[in-house]
Amino acid sequence: MMKITLKTWGIFLLIFFSLFKLNAQDLQNSAVSKIKDLRKLIKKAEQKNINVLKEETTIRTAEIFLKFAAWDEKNINKNEQFYIKVKGDFKTNAAKLAKDLPNFERKEINIMLDKAINELQSLVDGKIFRQSSVKIDWSKITLENDHLSLNNKPIFINDYTWKPKTKELTEFHGDIDGFYIAPTYVVNQNGKVRPNVLENIENKPNSTPGFVFLNHKRVPKWSEKVYGPNFSMRKNTYIGYDIDNPGGRKLQSDLFSEIVPRIAEKKFSQLGYMLCNEPHFFTQADATKNKLPWASGSVSKYSIQKFRFWLQQKHQNISALNSLWETNFINFKDVEIEIPIDISLQGKPIWFDWMSFNMDRVTDWFQFLKSEITRHDANAKVHVKVMPVLWTNNKRSHGIDLEAITELSGIVGNDSGAEHKFIWGKPHEWDKTYAFDWRELCMGFDFMKSVSPNKINLNSELHYLSTIKSRDLYLDPNYARATFWLAHSYGMDASVIWYWPRKANGEVKPSSDLNGYGGSVTQQPRVTNEVAMTLIDLNSNAEEILKMQRQRKPIRLFYSKTTAINEKKYMDTLFGLYESLHFEGTSLGFVTKNIIEKQDSKNWDVVLVYNTPFVTNDEVKSLQNYLNAGGTVIIDDKSLLKNEYGLTSLALDESKGTLIKLNSITEIKEKTLAILKEKKSLPEIKIEEENEIGKKGCIWKVVKNEKGNQVLSIVNVGKSNAKLKIYLNENTSFVCKDVINGIAVSSTPILKPNEVYFVEVIKN
Repeated sequence: MMKITLKTWGIFLLIFFSLFKLNAQDLQNSAVSKIKDLRKLIKKAEQKNINVLKEETTIRTAEIFLKFAAWDEKNINKNEQFYIKVKGDFKTNAAKLAKDLPNFERKEINIMLDKAINELQSLVDGKIFRQSSVKIDWSKITLENDHLSLNNKPIFINDYTWKPKTKELTEFHGDIDGFYIAPTYVVNQNGKVRPNVLENIENKPNSTPGFVFLNHKRVPKWSEKVYGPNFSMRKNTYIGYDIDNPGGRKLQSDLFSEIVPRIAEKKFSQLGYMLCNEPHFFTQADATKNKLPWASGSVSKYSIQKFRFWLQQKHQNISALNSLWETNFINFKDVEIEIPIDISLQGKPIWFDWMSFNMDRVTDWFQFLKSEITRHDANAKVHVKVMPVLWTNNKRSHGIDLEAITELSGIVGNDSGAEHKFIWGKPHEWDKTYAFDWRELCMGFDFMKSVSPNKINLNSELHYLSTIKSRDLYLDPNYARATFWLAHSYGMDASVIWYWPRKANGEVKPSSDLNGYGGSVTQQPRVTNEVAMTLIDLNSNAEEILKMQRQRKPIRLFYSKTTAINEKKYMDTLFGLYESLHFEGTSLGFVTKNIIEKQDSKNWDVVLVYNTPFVTNDEVKSLQNYLNAGGTVIIDDKSLLKNEYGLTSLALDESKGTLIKLNSITEIKEKTLAILKEKKSLPEIKIEEENEIGKKGCIWKVVKNEKGNQVLSIVNVGKSNAKLKIYLNENTSFVCKDVINGIAVSSTPILKPNEVYFVEVIKN
């Protein structure tokens, strides 16, 4: 056996690193050569009047990531430490991932450039065709009622959180601006604001649309002395002070009075004021555990005082409250409640009252912020970066009333996400069937669009590509296309993607959230480029995508906040019904008491009430009024049984409408589609799907274009290939034309997971 000496080992390492450097140099040279080839091909394409925005974008992406790869090659040890911060395989394989990263990026760049060259060559050769696309002039974007506009045409825009404002990075990858304000800007109790902040506003360039970020995480040190020692509280959340302390309102009023008049009508506030970043006010405890649930905490004496007043308004006399709570308080001033409240009380009157109040007090806080801003700028729009998962999931102990917040906002704000690969934890139910978890994206957007159909949707922290828990360094670029395509067809108009932690030269910013860096988008050139390609395609077809956003929602699921508070699994059950109807090509929506009362019932054909046992009398009355006006309701035996306190509820009477009682999801689905067929509300397209899972996975929408042809969008969110058969009103004589490439394609396509199929259906 050969003995390996220290000298031999040194020679081996020298050879290894020489080969590594040679491979890196080969990949680098190959990418540089391909950029030159693509530039030459661009000139040929321009001579044939072929739009080359995609190729120009791809070259810029390549140039950016070649810089990133060079930095990563010189900083392998730093990247190893970043990977160690990430749980699961990232931490286990940190050293290898860091060493491989530079060449992984270079390989991805070469694949990306090969694809661009092949596509442009096909365009030059006339094998495929290209739509016109417009390079965005950010200074000319305007805000219309329910969309952004450029040169009188709808436009979709995006950017990345913390991306540097250099031309290299903003020319093709987003240029959303903004301004940051915080309570710490107020230097004393007289309301004086730091002069440098006011100077920054005056000196700030004003060329691209943006939004104002209101930070509430910290307060000035003087405020704790003036407003009390407990003014600063719940510091582990994004509102680190007591919103019920009068000092909080004084502090914000002083801040707004100085800043808002200076920001009014600025381009960088065109997308409004973001009133809060990911607000949540969890107030539940679990006696079976030794610690509080995530982000849960107590409230102040001011909150309890407000709660007592709220109870008095709600119950009128203390006897009524005592009867429900099974207590013996002498008056409302004596009412005591332990907060955080234990989850064992869910379904009890005391639980319902506290959770309802918690939502009301938070909504009231946002209404106050809005009123103070619009007092100084009547045209200002506000939004809140609400996590839609707080609505699509079951918990209601967080204080967020998504319907109320959406309604008071001038812009629908959110940080919608979609999870694709968990790097730790147990497998989730969706993973058995779907390529990614689309519940929050689709169901959340459908609800917010139902509440506010005529407002812009701004996702100010988009979490489709990565979250702390869901990320994949080797993410399929088609996944990026699938999620962004879905989101825009469901209502999204603008987004700021999480996230861009690098400087322009590739260096990772020390101030970035380094726990989220490993495996995120600035290590993924093809994913980054695919986002840009998708936005170009969406904007080339913005009229049709906007029509999809505006589609009438003939099927409405009844959502009861009352049941959501009292029942542990209500949203899971509601999602089961939503999921069953979601793959039929018909736009779904929701109704609530407020939606029924405030919107025209002609906007829908049928209301489905499913597994909703707890309802207020007012909720029942709204459904009864809908029936009285001739509406159609399908209801199961488990619904409308009890009021919010578990007492017998009012019953529905058919009146002038149609009241149908069905219990299984299958029966409800079949009857609902039959009603739509009778009312001629079904799409003119029909699609049959087969896949290995045995459960539909293709989400589709169809609208008519200006020529009167059907434009069909399909996204396969299923975990397996989907074999489709497309029918047009029983008419077999038609052609499917790929809208993006301008060529005929099969009407019986096989779609891979995450594949988007976007065609014009043309009768022969």
